[in-house]
Amino acid sequence: MAAELNDSGTAANTGVPGRVVVIGSLNVDSTSYVDAFPAPGETILAREFHVALGGKGANQAVAAHVAGVLVEFVACVGDDSSGAFACETLERLGLPTAAIRRVPDAPTGVAQITVVASGENTVIVTGGANLALTPALVDTERDRVAAATVVLTQGELAVATIEHVARVANELGARFVLNLAPPAPVSAAALGVADPLVLNEHEARAVGIGTDASTGASLDEWRVLAASAAGGIARSVVVTLGAAGAVAADATGSWTAAAPRVTAIDTTGAGDGFTGTLAAFLAEGRPLPEALRLAVAAGALAVQARGTVDSYAPRIDVLAAAGIAD
Repeated sequence: MAAELNDSGTAANTGVPGRVVVIGSLNVDSTSYVDAFPAPGETILAREFHVALGGKGANQAVAAHVAGVLVEFVACVGDDSSGAFACETLERLGLPTAAIRRVPDAPTGVAQITVVASGENTVIVTGGANLALTPALVDTERDRVAAATVVLTQGELAVATIEHVARVANELGARFVLNLAPPAPVSAAALGVADPLVLNEHEARAVGIGTDASTGASLDEWRVLAASAAGGIARSVVVTLGAAGAVAADATGSWTAAAPRVTAIDTTGAGDGFTGTLAAFLAEGRPLPEALRLAVAAGALAVQARGTVDSYAPRIDVLAAAGIAD
């Protein structure tokens, strides 16, 4: 379902409830599939190699779009072949590119990814043109933010930009969702307006949630920890726990969502699939516990296919996997 563009170049309302504006990173992923991670100083041969659209911002924008809501994506790419490839891919997927800026004399961001046979991965990100997504550029997009139901950003942007997105979204009345991945020294004020703050276990510990939790703590233990932070560190909190599932808490309660048992082929981008899906269903007006279940289902479906954006299942499959009606 592609968004239509009006005369100003912004996405026109297509009648679908909810509107997500993603302000985030856009990379081109270079992924090598190997039997095992190399040791320091070791050279190994890859079994396969793929180049694809990536970056947490782009991944989450695609996931939200696939979930069925109207999405606009504010990002920066280089004036190079990788930037052209990224924009062409987004257009193929039905996402508008009017808010993506071409930055001269800067390379498009890149992620170097290694995936082993178990599906686990390592990722090295070089920001490139993403560093041009500054607070000043965010200010030029205030009309888009004002029209948004949910504004979503991630830890791959500069801290000053993340904090400014939080301020602008809060000022204009949009629900601010922050995926602090990777962890960044974002101010308490910015964290405080996140609704929710989305973290994995490592990121949760980095902001002071679950610092004393044992390795392998249960979903219910993490639910209690999330509840202790909701209304304090952030308005609401979501913690993802990989194959175990995820937990969420806000001022009204706390919840767990266990993940189904699946065989993981590639975990790359699964967390972004989770977050984009969560944002989409929140924008649609679903309550947090229901959006959590849908996001867990989307993440479980994503790990069963290779790649990032191409692994995100369509809305109908996510709803069916979660056992929730449209």
